[in-house]
Amino acid sequence: MNVRTAAEAAAQETSGAGGPLSVFEWLGTHFIGLFEESGKQFTDLVTGILPTLIVLLTAMYALTNAIGEERVTRAVRWSARWRITRYTVMPIVSVLMLTNPICFSFGRFLPERYKPAFYDSTVSFVHPVTTFFPYANASELFVWLGVASGVQQLGVSTVPLAMRYLLVGIGVILLRGLVTEIITQIMIKRTGRTEEFRRFDEEFGNAPATGLAGGH
Repeated sequence: MNVRTAAEAAAQETSGAGGPLSVFEWLGTHFIGLFEESGKQFTDLVTGILPTLIVLLTAMYALTNAIGEERVTRAVRWSARWRITRYTVMPIVSVLMLTNPICFSFGRFLPERYKPAFYDSTVSFVHPVTTFFPYANASELFVWLGVASGVQQLGVSTVPLAMRYLLVGIGVILLRGLVTEIITQIMIKRTGRTEEFRRFDEEFGNAPATGLAGGH
């Protein structure tokens, strides 16, 4: 009994004094612990995802240069012609080639009436794209990592989940693009700007084609 009492007293002395002082001791310990955990997370990023991001980004830039600016521009302008490709192919190519947030600049290849829908579609793809192409939106990679963390803890491959996440994302951007385009058309009519947007369409049709560095 005496031995146990002595051990408890020693443990209490080791843990620090009671009362208000123990509160400051707890705050100090956890304050340092916060930065220690942050350092561990930073080390995991440097040795884990960061090299992957750099390699993917370099590979995509190399692919873009190999394909050529003019071909990429023609592909984007081609995809802008039809609704389905305008809100699937065009946002996907924009995000992969230019990454977030420069990807929205591809909207210059569209008439004014389609730009809101293109933006809505593209901005909705910057998270699903991180499953296989994290470089495209590296600053918000935590969204996908949060979704996949439960699967990783179970020791199961995240590839099937990533594929579903990406495919659902493509379906969502198509739906959002179509709905926003319809809403935009309704708002144009309600606000009496039909003639104004018709003039915008004519100006867009008469404007010379521009490359990736140009604008409309």
